[in-house]
Amino acid sequence: MDRESFRRQITVNGQTFFFYEIRGLEREGLAEIGRLPFAVRILTENLLRKLDSKAVTEEHLLNVARWRKSYENPVDIPYHPARVLMQDFTGIPAVVDLASMREAVSRMGGDPRKVNPQVPVELIIDHSVQVDYFGCTQAAELNTRMEFDRNAERYSLLKWARNSFDDFKVVPPGVGICHQVNLEYLGRVVMTGTEGGDTVAYPDTLVGLDSHTTMINGLGVMGWGVGGIEAEAVMLGQPYGMVIPEVIGIRVTGELRPGVTATDLVLTVTEMLRKYNVVGKFVEFTGEGLKDISVPDRALVSNMTPEFGATLTLFPVDERTIEYLRSTNRSSRANLAEAYCRANDLFYTVGEEPEYSDVLDLNLSDVEPSVAGPSRPQDRIAVANVKKVCEETFTESRDSTVPVEIDINGAPARLSHGSIVIGAITSCTNTSNPSLLIGAGLLAKKAVKLGLKVPPYVKTSFAPGSPVVPRYLEDAGLMPYLEALGFHVVGYGCTTCIGNSGPLRRSVEKAIVDNNLNTAAVLSGNRNFEARVHQLVRSNFLASPMLVVAYTLAGRINIDLTTEPLGLDPNGTPVYLKQLWPSEGEIRELVDRHVATSLFDEGYAHPYEGDETWRRLEGGESVIFDWDPQSTYIKNPPYFDDFSPDLQPPSELNGARVLALLGDSVTTDHISPAGAIPRDYPAGRYLIDHGVEPEQFNSYGSRRGNHEVMMRGTFGNVRLKNRLAEGRTGSYSRKLPEGRGAFIYDAAMEYASEGMQLIVIGGEEYGTGSSRDWAAKGTRLLGVRVVIAKSYERIHRSNLVCMGVLPLEFSRDENAKSLGLDGMETYFTSGIDDMRPGKEVSVRAVKENGSEIAFTCRARLDTEVEVEYFLHGGILPYVLRKMSADADAE
Repeated sequence: MDRESFRRQITVNGQTFFFYEIRGLEREGLAEIGRLPFAVRILTENLLRKLDSKAVTEEHLLNVARWRKSYENPVDIPYHPARVLMQDFTGIPAVVDLASMREAVSRMGGDPRKVNPQVPVELIIDHSVQVDYFGCTQAAELNTRMEFDRNAERYSLLKWARNSFDDFKVVPPGVGICHQVNLEYLGRVVMTGTEGGDTVAYPDTLVGLDSHTTMINGLGVMGWGVGGIEAEAVMLGQPYGMVIPEVIGIRVTGELRPGVTATDLVLTVTEMLRKYNVVGKFVEFTGEGLKDISVPDRALVSNMTPEFGATLTLFPVDERTIEYLRSTNRSSRANLAEAYCRANDLFYTVGEEPEYSDVLDLNLSDVEPSVAGPSRPQDRIAVANVKKVCEETFTESRDSTVPVEIDINGAPARLSHGSIVIGAITSCTNTSNPSLLIGAGLLAKKAVKLGLKVPPYVKTSFAPGSPVVPRYLEDAGLMPYLEALGFHVVGYGCTTCIGNSGPLRRSVEKAIVDNNLNTAAVLSGNRNFEARVHQLVRSNFLASPMLVVAYTLAGRINIDLTTEPLGLDPNGTPVYLKQLWPSEGEIRELVDRHVATSLFDEGYAHPYEGDETWRRLEGGESVIFDWDPQSTYIKNPPYFDDFSPDLQPPSELNGARVLALLGDSVTTDHISPAGAIPRDYPAGRYLIDHGVEPEQFNSYGSRRGNHEVMMRGTFGNVRLKNRLAEGRTGSYSRKLPEGRGAFIYDAAMEYASEGMQLIVIGGEEYGTGSSRDWAAKGTRLLGVRVVIAKSYERIHRSNLVCMGVLPLEFSRDENAKSLGLDGMETYFTSGIDDMRPGKEVSVRAVKENGSEIAFTCRARLDTEVEVEYFLHGGILPYVLRKMSADADAE
């Protein structure tokens, strides 16, 4: 097949663009393009354009173009994303890995410059700002100053990467959250490149180092989160190995009722799709109801794709997409996007419905006001039922004396179970949505005019996703009212949603600890896993910005906002939520009047420039990074120590011990180091030993460039429940066969000194959550060879494979409990030495008394490429060996 025969051209804005027409496959009788989901059409175009009979063969192309609704066995394809999106938490270790790879290539006598991005890379610094200061107009400035004080060393590394790598752009702190910047500015919808002197147009596609990369799906762009190690391979020109997906269609009808927000919609969709089980599948929206869903609303739904477990949630390009591009100051891109997508069968028209693996119906009129909590985003609760659910949750906490009298800056206050101690308008999820933020401002305005105030024990914050947000809120006259309730801008970043909520007031923290209080946080974020928001706050609820303001005013989560007053006005008159809730007309009028195109022009006029502090940072332009041996932030990782160009396949397990025996829904927040670093944990002890005072610890996320800190923090969540820890909660295990209690890190190091192989056993949905590569890197560096679980979330399973850790899956009707496994056994395998996708591996667990439990697991190596990664000990050694082989061939 000759791809050139499918080449066509269009003229847009007076310029000629060439493209590869997927409908040509139908004319040739090779496939029926009109029946394909739009996501599969984008994949088809990708393989047609990249067809070279080497990396991409005709068989690969036809396998996608002849997409089937279901597959008995996985069919893998090589996919070439057009760009890579990064943020600083996950981007730092990726840069460290590439710098280390350059050094390894140099040691081998090769050209280190070949370790260089082959596709555009855009890194946005958004994850490091923390809410240390709040409730004042100087909060953002003070928090930014502290951000630079803590992270100058890390940021200098990123400036080195910007100066040393080709096509590597860095958006400095203060510009916004990566996903909102991607939606409002970076997203192309249609990209262009050069082939033989001609300009070629093709769909904007990407992978990102953050699980919520899927937010861009709301703009019709195909993108999802991957681990940093996978993204590094894409950057270096390797295809992304993936399985042809099932695609679940969501047929939308009706419209949202008055008083129901897009946040309520996404919490409903999250609950619905998690129950249906879309893990590893694509989701695509269709139906006549799409015409009434704006791009910001679509982006909100797509953003939370990881929360319901899918790979992506695509809203195909349509009139709404084009309107949004124009309204955000991208008219030239809008013209090209519309012309190209119409010409290449990628433009959705209401009334057409492709074939899907299955179709679920969603009537928007059925959606009701909701929150999600107290610890999982899929646990939706109707607002009318929140009080009842909370009272049931807090029953276990009634052993303490409440309420507790505390002092806040000389003023008395009372804390109890259910008291809200954090109220945060934050996260890419909701702060990209003008209707929700205008609504929150209007609600605040009405509350302030009625004399309501926020209780003094609540830590309030507002972290917009881009500087455009406060501009339209100020223009609409709403910022003073949000500030009157304590919702001052604290910075432009993820803040509370990523766990950077900062410290609570000391008297509040002391009361929580001393009285075992089950307090709450309410945030407009996407994640509320245990210990994520704040390690002392046990109940966390996701809500729309409007409900965040409402619950913050009430000061407690155990309230029925539909019947009980939020509070009393100065005259003692009860004030109810219905009195404050703005109408759709009020919101729409202000959005239409104040969310202007010119604001996006001003907000993104100089996105790469940064402030004076950023410009003063040193970066350097050396080919090889100059590692500082004294650094506690950036260290050369050990991945290429004792590297051999020759393949050394993995061996069978032979008497392996269990490091952790875990239950269901263990998230990457449990596995990967995140949040604050406890001083008495191994990572804290390491930093103290290296002269770092506890107040300078910063967070685990900020130290992701130091493997010594991160491996000590792996499985370090204070809420982790390892069944080997004999009831202790936290980063504890038991060193066997002695049976002695120990930190997980310390036990792993003892096992390593004995040459002992290690495994981890998990339950269902192992690795739910963020695309944290350190959940897999730390697992590998602790010496874990194999993980056995009931089921896996997509990203973490892939990350394990990319680090050379074998993910095994229990058979359908078996798990650790049903098999009688208690973690005290030694483990043996048969079948690893001759690996292939989905192979059955025999496992034998020998108990202390000599009895044996034999069972069979399926290797979750789903593609031939993943088998290759595993055999090479991970993707990094694989790429380095491939580069070495290519150099030898030259």
